[in-house]
Amino acid sequence: MATEAPGTTDAPVSRRNGGDLVVETLSALGARTVFGIPGQHALGLFDALSRSDLSFVSARVENNAAFAADGYARATGEVGVLFLSTGPGALTALAGLQEAYATGVPMIVVASQIPLAGLGARRKGMLHQLDDQKASAANVTKSQRTVHHASGIPSAIQDAFSDALTVPHGPVWIEIPQDVLLNEVFVPPVHDALAEVLEQPARAELVDESVHWLRDAERPVIVAGGGVRRAGAEAELLTVAEALRAPVVCSPGGKGAFPWDHALSLQSWVEDRLVTEVLEDADVLLVVGSSLGEVTSNYFSLAPRGRLIQIDAEPRVLESNRPALGVRADARLALTQLAEQLPARLADGRAEETVRQTLAAVRERLDGQDLDREQGFMAGIRDAVPDDAQTFWDMTIAAYWAWSCWDARTGGFHSAQGAGGLGFGFPSGIGGALGTGRRVLAVSGDGSAMYSIAELATAVQHRAPVTWLIVDDGGYGILREYMQDTFGKATATELARPDFVALAGSFGVPAERVAPEQVGDALRRAWQAEGPNVVVVETLLRMFAPTHLVEDLD
Repeated sequence: MATEAPGTTDAPVSRRNGGDLVVETLSALGARTVFGIPGQHALGLFDALSRSDLSFVSARVENNAAFAADGYARATGEVGVLFLSTGPGALTALAGLQEAYATGVPMIVVASQIPLAGLGARRKGMLHQLDDQKASAANVTKSQRTVHHASGIPSAIQDAFSDALTVPHGPVWIEIPQDVLLNEVFVPPVHDALAEVLEQPARAELVDESVHWLRDAERPVIVAGGGVRRAGAEAELLTVAEALRAPVVCSPGGKGAFPWDHALSLQSWVEDRLVTEVLEDADVLLVVGSSLGEVTSNYFSLAPRGRLIQIDAEPRVLESNRPALGVRADARLALTQLAEQLPARLADGRAEETVRQTLAAVRERLDGQDLDREQGFMAGIRDAVPDDAQTFWDMTIAAYWAWSCWDARTGGFHSAQGAGGLGFGFPSGIGGALGTGRRVLAVSGDGSAMYSIAELATAVQHRAPVTWLIVDDGGYGILREYMQDTFGKATATELARPDFVALAGSFGVPAERVAPEQVGDALRRAWQAEGPNVVVVETLLRMFAPTHLVEDLD
Protein backbone atom coordinates (compact mmCIF):
# COMPACT_ATOMS: atom_id res chain seq x y z
CA MET A 1 0.00 0.00 0.00
CA ALA A 2 1.31 3.44 -0.88
CA THR A 3 2.17 5.73 2.01
CA GLU A 4 2.48 9.50 2.21
CA ALA A 5 5.85 11.07 2.64
CA PRO A 6 6.36 12.41 6.19
CA GLY A 7 4.78 15.82 6.71
CA THR A 8 2.73 15.86 3.51
CA THR A 9 -1.02 16.52 3.32
CA ASP A 10 -3.68 16.51 0.64
CA ALA A 11 -4.26 20.27 1.06
CA PRO A 12 -3.34 22.34 -2.01
CA VAL A 13 -0.32 24.56 -1.69
CA SER A 14 -1.17 28.28 -2.01
CA ARG A 15 1.07 30.06 -4.44
CA ARG A 16 1.41 33.82 -4.62
CA ASN A 17 -0.50 35.31 -7.50
CA GLY A 18 -1.22 38.75 -8.91
CA GLY A 19 -3.86 39.24 -6.24
CA ASP A 20 -1.16 38.94 -3.58
CA LEU A 21 0.67 41.87 -5.12
CA VAL A 22 -2.51 43.92 -4.84
CA VAL A 23 -3.17 43.18 -1.17
CA GLU A 24 0.50 43.35 -0.19
CA THR A 25 0.85 46.80 -1.73
CA LEU A 26 -2.37 48.04 -0.14
CA SER A 27 -1.20 46.79 3.26
CA ALA A 28 2.21 48.42 2.81
CA LEU A 29 0.44 51.70 2.05
CA GLY A 30 -1.50 51.51 5.31
CA ALA A 31 -4.88 50.16 4.16
CA ARG A 32 -6.79 48.24 6.81
CA THR A 33 -10.17 47.41 5.32
CA VAL A 34 -11.55 46.44 1.92
CA PHE A 35 -15.19 46.60 0.79
CA GLY A 36 -16.74 44.72 -2.09
CA ILE A 37 -18.32 41.55 -3.44
CA PRO A 38 -16.46 38.54 -4.91
CA GLY A 39 -16.85 37.71 -8.59
CA GLN A 40 -15.53 35.11 -11.01
CA HIS A 41 -12.87 37.27 -12.62
CA ALA A 42 -11.80 38.67 -9.23
CA LEU A 43 -11.22 35.36 -7.45
CA GLY A 44 -7.46 35.90 -7.48
CA LEU A 45 -7.98 39.02 -5.39
CA PHE A 46 -10.09 37.20 -2.84
CA ASP A 47 -7.77 34.22 -2.65
CA ALA A 48 -4.99 36.66 -1.82
CA LEU A 49 -7.12 38.29 0.90
CA SER A 50 -7.04 34.98 2.77
CA ARG A 51 -3.26 35.40 3.12
CA SER A 52 -3.35 39.05 4.21
CA ASP A 53 -4.14 41.06 7.32
CA LEU A 54 -6.70 43.17 5.49
CA SER A 55 -10.26 43.01 6.82
CA PHE A 56 -12.92 42.38 4.19
CA VAL A 57 -16.45 43.74 4.47
CA SER A 58 -18.80 41.80 2.25
CA ALA A 59 -21.62 44.03 1.01
CA ARG A 60 -24.71 42.75 -0.82
CA VAL A 61 -24.87 45.27 -3.68
CA GLU A 62 -21.82 46.81 -5.36
CA ASN A 63 -23.23 50.33 -5.26
CA ASN A 64 -23.67 50.00 -1.52
CA ALA A 65 -20.12 48.68 -1.23
CA ALA A 66 -18.96 51.89 -2.92
CA PHE A 67 -21.00 53.97 -0.47
CA ALA A 68 -19.53 51.98 2.43
CA ALA A 69 -15.96 52.57 1.27
CA ASP A 70 -16.86 56.25 0.87
CA GLY A 71 -18.26 56.45 4.41
CA TYR A 72 -15.20 54.66 5.77
CA ALA A 73 -12.91 57.22 4.11
CA ARG A 74 -14.93 60.19 5.36
CA ALA A 75 -15.08 58.94 8.93
CA THR A 76 -11.45 57.80 9.27
CA GLY A 77 -9.56 60.15 6.97
CA GLU A 78 -8.04 57.09 5.29
CA VAL A 79 -8.31 55.97 1.68
CA GLY A 80 -11.37 53.80 1.08
CA VAL A 81 -10.66 50.56 -0.78
CA LEU A 82 -13.19 48.84 -3.03
CA PHE A 83 -12.86 45.50 -4.86
CA LEU A 84 -15.19 44.96 -7.81
CA SER A 85 -15.83 42.17 -10.25
CA THR A 86 -16.04 42.67 -14.00
CA GLY A 87 -18.92 44.03 -16.07
CA PRO A 88 -22.20 44.14 -14.13
CA GLY A 89 -20.42 44.30 -10.77
CA ALA A 90 -18.21 47.17 -11.85
CA LEU A 91 -21.06 49.07 -13.51
CA THR A 92 -23.38 48.68 -10.53
CA ALA A 93 -20.91 50.63 -8.37
CA LEU A 94 -20.76 53.70 -10.60
CA ALA A 95 -23.53 55.71 -8.91
CA GLY A 96 -21.78 55.32 -5.56
CA LEU A 97 -18.50 56.39 -7.11
CA GLN A 98 -20.20 59.46 -8.56
CA GLU A 99 -20.91 60.63 -5.01
CA ALA A 100 -17.31 60.07 -3.93
CA TYR A 101 -16.02 61.87 -7.02
CA ALA A 102 -18.37 64.83 -6.62
CA THR A 103 -17.54 65.18 -2.92
CA GLY A 104 -13.78 64.64 -3.19
CA VAL A 105 -13.48 61.38 -1.24
CA PRO A 106 -10.18 59.49 -1.69
CA MET A 107 -10.76 55.88 -2.77
CA ILE A 108 -8.91 53.09 -4.57
CA VAL A 109 -11.15 50.97 -6.79
CA VAL A 110 -9.64 47.67 -7.93
CA ALA A 111 -11.85 46.07 -10.57
CA SER A 112 -11.16 42.78 -12.27
CA GLN A 113 -11.23 42.42 -16.04
CA ILE A 114 -11.76 39.65 -18.56
CA PRO A 115 -8.58 37.76 -19.55
CA LEU A 116 -5.94 39.62 -21.53
CA ALA A 117 -6.89 37.80 -24.73
CA GLY A 118 -10.33 39.44 -24.71
CA LEU A 119 -9.35 43.05 -24.09
CA GLY A 120 -10.26 45.55 -26.77
CA ALA A 121 -13.39 45.99 -28.82
CA ARG A 122 -13.46 42.43 -30.11
CA ARG A 123 -16.67 40.64 -29.16
CA LYS A 124 -15.34 37.27 -28.12
CA GLY A 125 -18.41 36.48 -26.06
CA MET A 126 -16.55 36.29 -22.76
CA LEU A 127 -18.58 36.50 -19.55
CA HIS A 128 -19.11 40.11 -18.41
CA GLN A 129 -17.23 41.50 -21.44
CA LEU A 130 -17.43 45.24 -22.14
CA ASP A 131 -15.88 47.09 -25.05
CA ASP A 132 -13.96 49.38 -22.69
CA GLN A 133 -14.78 48.89 -19.03
CA LYS A 134 -12.64 51.69 -17.65
CA ALA A 135 -14.27 54.16 -20.04
CA SER A 136 -17.49 53.54 -18.10
CA ALA A 137 -15.73 54.82 -14.99
CA ALA A 138 -14.20 57.88 -16.63
CA ASN A 139 -17.05 60.18 -15.55
CA VAL A 140 -16.91 59.20 -11.89
CA THR A 141 -13.21 58.71 -11.08
CA LYS A 142 -10.12 60.92 -11.17
CA SER A 143 -8.10 58.54 -13.32
CA GLN A 144 -8.28 55.03 -14.76
CA ARG A 145 -5.55 52.44 -15.33
CA THR A 146 -5.41 48.92 -16.78
CA VAL A 147 -2.54 46.74 -15.55
CA HIS A 148 -1.41 44.19 -18.14
CA HIS A 149 1.43 42.51 -16.25
CA ALA A 150 1.75 41.40 -12.64
CA SER A 151 5.06 43.23 -12.23
CA GLY A 152 3.21 46.50 -12.84
CA ILE A 153 0.68 46.00 -10.03
CA PRO A 154 2.65 47.48 -7.08
CA SER A 155 3.55 50.65 -8.95
CA ALA A 156 0.00 51.07 -10.25
CA ILE A 157 -1.46 50.73 -6.74
CA GLN A 158 1.13 53.08 -5.29
CA ASP A 159 0.53 55.69 -8.01
CA ALA A 160 -3.23 55.40 -7.53
CA PHE A 161 -2.84 56.02 -3.79
CA SER A 162 -0.87 59.17 -4.51
CA ASP A 163 -3.48 60.29 -7.03
CA ALA A 164 -6.39 59.67 -4.63
CA LEU A 165 -4.72 61.67 -1.85
CA THR A 166 -3.42 64.55 -3.96
CA VAL A 167 -5.85 67.46 -4.03
CA PRO A 168 -8.45 67.46 -5.34
CA HIS A 169 -9.10 64.14 -3.62
CA GLY A 170 -11.19 61.51 -5.31
CA PRO A 171 -11.66 57.87 -6.30
CA VAL A 172 -9.12 56.27 -8.65
CA TRP A 173 -9.86 53.24 -10.86
CA ILE A 174 -7.48 50.32 -11.48
CA GLU A 175 -8.51 47.24 -13.45
CA ILE A 176 -6.59 43.98 -13.67
CA PRO A 177 -7.40 41.07 -16.02
CA GLN A 178 -8.43 37.74 -14.56
CA ASP A 179 -5.32 35.86 -15.68
CA VAL A 180 -2.97 38.55 -14.35
CA LEU A 181 -4.65 38.18 -10.95
CA LEU A 182 -4.56 34.36 -11.01
CA ASN A 183 -1.18 33.54 -12.48
CA GLU A 184 1.67 32.64 -10.17
CA VAL A 185 4.13 35.49 -9.72
CA PHE A 186 7.83 35.61 -9.00
CA VAL A 187 7.86 39.25 -7.96
CA PRO A 188 8.99 39.27 -4.32
CA PRO A 189 6.47 40.16 -1.59
CA VAL A 190 5.80 43.88 -1.26
CA HIS A 191 7.01 45.16 2.09
CA ASP A 192 7.49 48.84 1.40
CA ALA A 193 5.39 51.30 -0.55
CA LEU A 194 5.16 55.05 -0.43
CA ALA A 195 2.39 57.28 -1.72
CA GLU A 196 3.88 60.68 -2.49
CA VAL A 197 1.23 63.36 -2.13
CA LEU A 198 1.81 66.58 -4.02
CA GLU A 199 1.07 69.75 -2.09
CA GLN A 200 -0.84 72.57 -3.74
CA PRO A 201 -0.09 75.95 -2.14
CA ALA A 202 -1.45 79.16 -3.61
CA ARG A 203 0.76 81.14 -5.95
CA ALA A 204 2.41 84.06 -4.21
CA GLU A 205 1.02 86.80 -6.46
CA LEU A 206 -2.52 85.50 -5.91
CA VAL A 207 -2.03 85.48 -2.16
CA ASP A 208 -0.68 89.03 -2.29
CA GLU A 209 -3.66 90.22 -4.34
CA SER A 210 -6.12 88.44 -2.05
CA VAL A 211 -4.51 90.00 1.01
CA HIS A 212 -4.72 93.43 -0.65
CA TRP A 213 -8.45 93.01 -1.32
CA LEU A 214 -9.23 91.62 2.11
CA ARG A 215 -7.13 94.16 4.02
CA ASP A 216 -9.06 97.00 2.41
CA ALA A 217 -12.49 95.36 2.67
CA GLU A 218 -15.07 96.97 4.95
CA ARG A 219 -17.60 94.12 4.86
CA PRO A 220 -15.76 90.84 4.17
CA VAL A 221 -17.74 87.61 4.40
CA ILE A 222 -16.52 84.00 4.10
CA VAL A 223 -18.19 80.92 2.60
CA ALA A 224 -16.62 77.69 3.88
CA GLY A 225 -17.20 74.63 1.72
CA GLY A 226 -16.33 70.97 1.90
CA GLY A 227 -12.79 71.68 0.77
CA VAL A 228 -12.07 73.24 4.17
CA ARG A 229 -13.06 70.06 5.97
CA ARG A 230 -11.27 67.77 3.53
CA ALA A 231 -8.08 69.78 4.03
CA GLY A 232 -8.39 69.79 7.81
CA ALA A 233 -8.31 73.60 7.69
CA GLU A 234 -10.75 74.39 10.50
CA ALA A 235 -8.14 76.11 12.69
CA GLU A 236 -6.78 78.15 9.79
CA LEU A 237 -10.30 79.24 8.81
CA LEU A 238 -10.98 80.40 12.36
CA THR A 239 -7.75 82.42 12.40
CA VAL A 240 -8.56 84.19 9.12
CA ALA A 241 -12.19 84.86 10.06
CA GLU A 242 -11.24 86.37 13.41
CA ALA A 243 -8.48 88.46 11.86
CA LEU A 244 -10.94 89.87 9.30
CA ARG A 245 -13.90 90.02 11.71
CA ALA A 246 -15.80 88.36 8.86
CA PRO A 247 -19.08 86.45 9.18
CA VAL A 248 -18.76 82.82 8.05
CA VAL A 249 -21.44 80.62 6.50
CA CYS A 250 -20.76 76.91 5.94
CA SER A 251 -22.14 75.02 2.97
CA PRO A 252 -23.73 71.62 3.69
CA GLY A 253 -20.47 69.97 2.70
CA GLY A 254 -18.52 72.41 4.85
CA LYS A 255 -20.68 71.91 7.92
CA GLY A 256 -18.44 71.72 10.98
CA ALA A 257 -15.65 73.77 9.40
CA PHE A 258 -16.50 76.74 11.66
CA PRO A 259 -17.87 76.70 15.22
CA TRP A 260 -21.67 76.80 15.09
CA ASP A 261 -22.13 79.14 18.05
CA HIS A 262 -19.23 81.48 17.29
CA ALA A 263 -20.24 85.15 17.27
CA LEU A 264 -19.22 85.34 13.59
CA SER A 265 -21.06 82.18 12.54
CA LEU A 266 -23.99 82.42 10.13
CA GLN A 267 -24.16 78.65 10.61
CA SER A 268 -25.42 76.82 7.50
CA TRP A 269 -28.52 78.73 6.47
CA VAL A 270 -27.41 78.98 2.86
CA GLU A 271 -30.98 78.33 1.67
CA ASP A 272 -32.36 81.44 3.34
CA ARG A 273 -32.51 84.65 1.36
CA LEU A 274 -31.54 86.71 4.40
CA VAL A 275 -28.16 84.95 4.51
CA THR A 276 -27.86 85.24 0.73
CA GLU A 277 -28.27 89.02 1.11
CA VAL A 278 -25.38 89.16 3.59
CA LEU A 279 -23.20 87.40 1.01
CA GLU A 280 -24.39 89.76 -1.72
CA ASP A 281 -23.66 92.83 0.41
CA ALA A 282 -20.05 91.84 1.08
CA ASP A 283 -17.53 94.08 -0.60
CA VAL A 284 -15.18 91.06 -0.67
CA LEU A 285 -16.63 87.55 -0.56
CA LEU A 286 -14.00 84.91 0.24
CA VAL A 287 -15.14 81.46 -0.92
CA VAL A 288 -12.98 78.56 0.25
CA GLY A 289 -13.46 75.00 -0.91
CA SER A 290 -16.83 75.55 -2.57
CA SER A 291 -18.06 75.89 -6.14
CA LEU A 292 -20.95 78.12 -5.00
CA GLY A 293 -23.11 75.39 -6.49
CA GLU A 294 -26.86 74.98 -6.56
CA VAL A 295 -27.54 74.74 -2.83
CA THR A 296 -24.81 77.03 -1.52
CA SER A 297 -25.81 79.77 -3.96
CA ASN A 298 -29.45 79.41 -2.82
CA TYR A 299 -30.33 77.84 -6.15
CA PHE A 300 -28.21 80.23 -8.18
CA SER A 301 -30.05 83.27 -6.87
CA LEU A 302 -26.84 84.60 -5.27
CA ALA A 303 -25.61 87.69 -7.12
CA PRO A 304 -22.57 89.18 -5.32
CA ARG A 305 -22.17 92.92 -5.75
CA GLY A 306 -18.59 93.06 -4.49
CA ARG A 307 -15.37 91.32 -5.37
CA LEU A 308 -15.09 87.55 -5.07
CA ILE A 309 -12.02 85.48 -4.16
CA GLN A 310 -12.44 81.76 -4.78
CA ILE A 311 -9.93 79.24 -3.38
CA ASP A 312 -10.25 75.61 -4.44
CA ALA A 313 -8.00 72.66 -5.18
CA GLU A 314 -10.13 71.67 -8.18
CA PRO A 315 -9.37 74.02 -11.08
CA ARG A 316 -12.66 73.23 -12.82
CA VAL A 317 -14.51 74.74 -9.85
CA LEU A 318 -12.84 78.12 -10.11
CA GLU A 319 -15.15 80.75 -11.62
CA SER A 320 -17.55 77.99 -12.65
CA ASN A 321 -20.52 80.04 -11.41
CA ARG A 322 -19.24 83.58 -10.80
CA PRO A 323 -16.32 85.71 -12.03
CA ALA A 324 -13.67 85.68 -9.32
CA LEU A 325 -10.02 85.92 -8.45
CA GLY A 326 -9.50 82.17 -8.80
CA VAL A 327 -6.84 80.66 -6.57
CA ARG A 328 -6.05 77.01 -7.18
CA ALA A 329 -4.80 75.70 -3.85
CA ASP A 330 -5.37 73.35 -0.97
CA ALA A 331 -7.61 75.16 1.51
CA ARG A 332 -5.34 74.66 4.52
CA LEU A 333 -2.23 75.89 2.73
CA ALA A 334 -3.99 78.88 1.19
CA LEU A 335 -5.63 79.93 4.48
CA THR A 336 -2.28 79.59 6.23
CA GLN A 337 -0.70 81.85 3.61
CA LEU A 338 -3.47 84.43 4.09
CA ALA A 339 -3.24 84.25 7.89
CA GLU A 340 0.48 84.99 7.77
CA GLN A 341 -0.11 88.30 5.99
CA LEU A 342 -3.48 89.55 7.17
CA PRO A 343 -3.33 92.07 10.03
CA ALA A 344 -5.81 91.48 12.85
CA ARG A 345 -8.62 94.02 13.01
CA LEU A 346 -10.02 95.48 16.16
CA ALA A 347 -13.47 94.12 16.93
CA ASP A 348 -16.04 96.86 16.52
CA GLY A 349 -19.06 94.59 16.88
CA ARG A 350 -20.53 95.31 13.43
CA ALA A 351 -20.00 91.86 11.96
CA GLU A 352 -21.26 90.20 15.13
CA GLU A 353 -24.38 92.35 15.07
CA THR A 354 -25.01 91.46 11.41
CA VAL A 355 -24.79 87.78 12.34
CA ARG A 356 -27.08 88.18 15.35
CA GLN A 357 -29.74 90.11 13.43
CA THR A 358 -29.63 87.76 10.44
CA LEU A 359 -29.99 84.59 12.49
CA ALA A 360 -32.79 86.16 14.51
CA ALA A 361 -34.62 87.04 11.27
CA VAL A 362 -34.13 83.49 9.96
CA ARG A 363 -35.58 82.14 13.19
CA GLU A 364 -38.53 84.52 12.98
CA ARG A 365 -39.29 83.40 9.44
CA LEU A 366 -39.20 79.72 10.44
CA ASP A 367 -41.39 80.34 13.46
CA GLY A 368 -44.03 81.86 11.20
CA GLN A 369 -44.40 78.75 9.01
CA ASP A 370 -46.07 76.28 11.41
CA LEU A 371 -43.02 74.01 11.46
CA ASP A 372 -43.02 73.04 15.12
CA ARG A 373 -43.18 69.33 14.31
CA GLU A 374 -40.18 69.51 11.96
CA GLN A 375 -38.07 71.69 14.22
CA GLY A 376 -38.90 69.57 17.24
CA PHE A 377 -38.05 66.40 15.36
CA MET A 378 -34.63 67.67 14.27
CA ALA A 379 -33.91 69.01 17.76
CA GLY A 380 -34.85 65.64 19.23
CA ILE A 381 -32.31 63.88 17.02
CA ARG A 382 -29.58 66.42 17.76
CA ASP A 383 -30.15 66.27 21.52
CA ALA A 384 -29.99 62.46 21.56
CA VAL A 385 -26.88 61.94 19.45
CA PRO A 386 -23.50 62.48 21.17
CA ASP A 387 -21.63 65.63 20.24
CA ASP A 388 -18.76 63.73 18.62
CA ALA A 389 -20.88 61.28 16.64
CA GLN A 390 -20.45 60.78 12.92
CA THR A 391 -23.78 61.11 11.09
CA PHE A 392 -24.63 59.96 7.54
CA TRP A 393 -27.66 61.39 5.74
CA ASP A 394 -29.48 60.11 2.70
CA MET A 395 -31.37 62.32 0.26
CA THR A 396 -34.49 62.76 2.37
CA ILE A 397 -36.43 65.65 3.88
CA ALA A 398 -34.76 65.23 7.28
CA ALA A 399 -31.39 65.61 5.54
CA TYR A 400 -32.52 68.74 3.70
CA TRP A 401 -33.41 70.21 7.07
CA ALA A 402 -30.07 69.07 8.44
CA TRP A 403 -28.17 70.85 5.65
CA SER A 404 -29.34 74.10 7.23
CA CYS A 405 -30.06 73.43 10.89
CA TRP A 406 -27.73 70.63 12.02
CA ASP A 407 -24.93 71.63 14.38
CA ALA A 408 -22.18 69.06 13.75
CA ARG A 409 -20.53 70.04 17.06
CA THR A 410 -17.35 67.94 17.36
CA GLY A 411 -18.60 65.13 15.13
CA GLY A 412 -18.77 64.63 11.38
CA PHE A 413 -21.72 65.46 9.12
CA HIS A 414 -21.82 63.49 5.88
CA SER A 415 -24.55 63.69 3.28
CA ALA A 416 -25.06 62.75 -0.34
CA GLN A 417 -25.47 66.26 -1.72
CA GLY A 418 -22.43 65.89 -3.97
CA ALA A 419 -24.18 63.75 -6.58
CA GLY A 420 -27.56 63.43 -4.89
CA GLY A 421 -28.16 59.72 -5.41
CA LEU A 422 -30.45 57.70 -3.16
CA GLY A 423 -29.20 54.96 -0.87
CA PHE A 424 -26.11 56.65 0.60
CA GLY A 425 -27.08 56.89 4.27
CA PHE A 426 -27.07 53.34 5.63
CA PRO A 427 -24.16 51.74 3.74
CA SER A 428 -21.93 54.77 4.28
CA GLY A 429 -22.86 54.61 7.94
CA ILE A 430 -21.79 50.96 8.03
CA GLY A 431 -18.44 51.95 6.55
CA GLY A 432 -18.02 54.77 9.05
CA ALA A 433 -18.95 52.56 11.98
CA LEU A 434 -16.58 49.76 11.01
CA GLY A 435 -13.78 52.23 10.30
CA THR A 436 -13.97 54.01 13.64
CA GLY A 437 -15.35 51.20 15.80
CA ARG A 438 -17.84 53.69 17.24
CA ARG A 439 -21.59 53.96 16.86
CA VAL A 440 -22.80 56.23 14.08
CA LEU A 441 -26.20 57.51 12.98
CA ALA A 442 -27.56 56.87 9.48
CA VAL A 443 -30.74 58.65 8.36
CA SER A 444 -32.92 57.60 5.40
CA GLY A 445 -36.43 58.01 4.11
CA ASP A 446 -38.54 54.97 3.31
CA GLY A 447 -37.80 55.39 -0.40
CA SER A 448 -34.04 55.63 -0.02
CA ALA A 449 -34.03 52.90 2.63
CA MET A 450 -35.19 50.38 0.05
CA TYR A 451 -32.07 51.09 -2.01
CA SER A 452 -29.90 49.71 0.77
CA ILE A 453 -32.16 47.38 2.75
CA ALA A 454 -30.05 44.37 1.77
CA GLU A 455 -27.16 45.82 3.78
CA LEU A 456 -28.95 44.90 6.99
CA ALA A 457 -27.32 41.52 6.33
CA THR A 458 -23.91 43.20 6.03
CA ALA A 459 -24.43 45.12 9.27
CA VAL A 460 -25.36 41.90 11.09
CA GLN A 461 -22.52 39.87 9.61
CA HIS A 462 -19.91 42.43 10.65
CA ARG A 463 -21.68 43.62 13.82
CA ALA A 464 -21.49 47.23 12.67
CA PRO A 465 -22.44 49.67 15.46
CA VAL A 466 -24.80 51.71 13.32
CA THR A 467 -28.20 53.11 14.30
CA TRP A 468 -30.43 53.48 11.27
CA LEU A 469 -33.21 56.06 11.56
CA ILE A 470 -35.84 55.52 8.86
CA VAL A 471 -38.32 58.39 8.42
CA ASP A 472 -41.28 56.71 6.74
CA ASP A 473 -43.73 59.01 4.95
CA GLY A 474 -45.01 56.44 2.47
CA GLY A 475 -43.28 57.74 -0.63
CA TYR A 476 -40.67 59.99 -2.14
CA GLY A 477 -41.55 62.84 0.18
CA ILE A 478 -39.58 65.70 -1.30
CA LEU A 479 -40.65 64.82 -4.86
CA ARG A 480 -44.27 64.67 -3.65
CA GLU A 481 -43.89 68.16 -2.20
CA TYR A 482 -42.19 69.53 -5.33
CA MET A 483 -44.90 68.14 -7.61
CA GLN A 484 -47.75 69.33 -5.43
CA ASP A 485 -46.27 72.82 -5.30
CA THR A 486 -45.62 72.89 -9.05
CA PHE A 487 -48.54 70.99 -10.56
CA GLY A 488 -51.10 70.88 -7.76
CA LYS A 489 -50.82 67.09 -7.57
CA ALA A 490 -48.16 64.41 -7.20
CA THR A 491 -47.68 61.55 -9.64
CA ALA A 492 -45.75 58.28 -9.08
CA THR A 493 -44.43 59.39 -5.68
CA GLU A 494 -46.42 56.99 -3.48
CA LEU A 495 -44.78 53.72 -2.47
CA ALA A 496 -45.84 50.36 -1.11
CA ARG A 497 -43.28 49.75 1.60
CA PRO A 498 -42.60 46.98 4.07
CA ASP A 499 -43.03 46.85 7.81
CA PHE A 500 -39.50 48.05 8.48
CA VAL A 501 -39.55 46.88 12.09
CA ALA A 502 -40.56 43.36 11.10
CA LEU A 503 -38.13 43.36 8.20
CA ALA A 504 -35.24 44.38 10.43
CA GLY A 505 -36.29 41.69 12.88
CA SER A 506 -36.06 39.07 10.14
CA PHE A 507 -32.36 39.90 9.91
CA GLY A 508 -32.01 39.69 13.69
CA VAL A 509 -31.66 43.47 13.99
CA PRO A 510 -33.42 45.09 16.98
CA ALA A 511 -35.93 47.69 15.81
CA GLU A 512 -38.73 49.83 17.17
CA ARG A 513 -41.34 52.18 15.78
CA VAL A 514 -41.91 55.44 17.66
CA ALA A 515 -43.85 58.68 17.29
CA PRO A 516 -41.90 61.75 16.08
CA GLU A 517 -41.83 63.30 19.55
CA GLN A 518 -40.26 60.11 20.93
CA VAL A 519 -37.35 59.96 18.49
CA GLY A 520 -34.84 61.31 20.99
CA ASP A 521 -35.61 58.70 23.64
CA ALA A 522 -35.50 55.93 21.02
CA LEU A 523 -32.11 57.05 19.76
CA ARG A 524 -30.72 57.21 23.30
CA ARG A 525 -31.80 53.62 23.84
CA ALA A 526 -30.32 52.58 20.52
CA TRP A 527 -27.02 54.25 21.37
CA GLN A 528 -26.55 51.99 24.39
CA ALA A 529 -26.98 48.77 22.42
CA GLU A 530 -24.50 46.51 20.65
CA GLY A 531 -24.34 45.99 16.90
CA PRO A 532 -26.84 47.44 14.41
CA ASN A 533 -30.34 48.64 15.28
CA VAL A 534 -33.19 50.45 13.59
CA VAL A 535 -35.58 53.21 14.66
CA VAL A 536 -38.62 53.85 12.46
CA VAL A 537 -40.67 57.05 12.63
CA GLU A 538 -43.81 57.29 10.54
CA THR A 539 -44.40 60.97 9.88
CA LEU A 540 -44.80 63.46 7.06
CA LEU A 541 -42.23 66.23 7.34
CA ARG A 542 -42.51 69.47 5.39
CA MET A 543 -39.71 71.66 4.16
CA PHE A 544 -39.45 75.31 5.11
CA ALA A 545 -40.61 77.65 2.37
CA PRO A 546 -38.03 78.30 -0.35
CA THR A 547 -36.73 81.85 -0.22
CA HIS A 548 -34.93 81.98 -3.56
CA LEU A 549 -38.40 82.43 -5.11
CA VAL A 550 -39.27 85.36 -2.84
CA GLU A 551 -38.85 88.68 -4.62
CA ASP A 552 -39.91 91.00 -1.81
CA LEU A 553 -39.01 90.00 1.74
CA ASP A 554 -40.70 93.06 3.19
